[in-house]
Amino acid sequence: MNNQLSHMLEHWNAHKDDAEWVLGTIYKTEGSAYRKAGAMVLFSDKGDQFGLLSGGCIEADIQRQARKAMVTGKALTLCYDGSDEDDLSFQLGIGCGGKVHIVLQPVTAQNDLGLAKMAAALSRGESGTFAQYIPNTDHAIKARFVSDPAPNHNTALPRHNRKARLVTYGNEEWLETPVQPEQRLLIVGGGLDARPVVAIAKTLGWRVTLCDPRAANARPQHFADVDVFLRGSQTGLRDYVQTHTVDAAILMSHSVTIDADALLALADISLGYLAMLGPVHRRDQVLEKAGLTQAELRTNLAGPAGLDIGGELPESIALGILAEAHASLTRSSGKSISGVL
Repeated sequence: MNNQLSHMLEHWNAHKDDAEWVLGTIYKTEGSAYRKAGAMVLFSDKGDQFGLLSGGCIEADIQRQARKAMVTGKALTLCYDGSDEDDLSFQLGIGCGGKVHIVLQPVTAQNDLGLAKMAAALSRGESGTFAQYIPNTDHAIKARFVSDPAPNHNTALPRHNRKARLVTYGNEEWLETPVQPEQRLLIVGGGLDARPVVAIAKTLGWRVTLCDPRAANARPQHFADVDVFLRGSQTGLRDYVQTHTVDAAILMSHSVTIDADALLALADISLGYLAMLGPVHRRDQVLEKAGLTQAELRTNLAGPAGLDIGGELPESIALGILAEAHASLTRSSGKSISGVL
């Protein structure tokens, strides 16, 4: 299981009546921390854990505290200080050195915190906001999920960049966490080199649609993890992207005609990332075949696709492409964090 919120909730929803549950959420960090505000985990009284709030250093203690919340039926707040030698988190070996503030909320049949509603929205590809009350001394349990207005799939902008924030209403403090469905990737071309792209994307928790009109390609037995297979015309692809949220698209069919048809289908769709495999001269050949210029595309075309990580084999090329896609979707620089490169 990956740590995407939608996957966590899917597993919880399947077992919610079989155990007692507690939702743990980071509501504030100070200094360095492995996860940031809005990160969530679900614990059961049977020892299940869906998600994580650290690199694994403090999860066992959080689960122990979660059992207290189950028994009392009250919300708890915790603080782990990795900079304090006397703090448990320092003794457990937490490596980041910052402070992590966590709220634990029991999840019951009478008050599921809006998790079922949130799970249903994510399964439909909808976004929203999850608001959680941060108790001071009253240990109250209050939370709600509110869906966002339906997006316009033709003009939707990259949507994976909002951060959780603490807000104050009267004398109450609440954490408001933007909730987004997992990224949705369209791959055009189901050859051998698409397999590692699908594998890495699925490891990231992304939903993958694979499109290839050729019967010999994109065979389900070679792409067992693909969520949706598309066969057919440019019109069918256009209809699909107009009625489904597509965050990123990679054209890698090795056919100028197929890539050109796909580019025409995607030309006036706003995506978070649009890439084409192959050298510059092939990119220009595809554009010419499609009767398009780069200026006519609503999304900037990454062609050649990917970050320069020295990739030569399909696996490393896939890694470079998806690293660039991830950075583009999150509006990050894609640069070396340490500056070593």
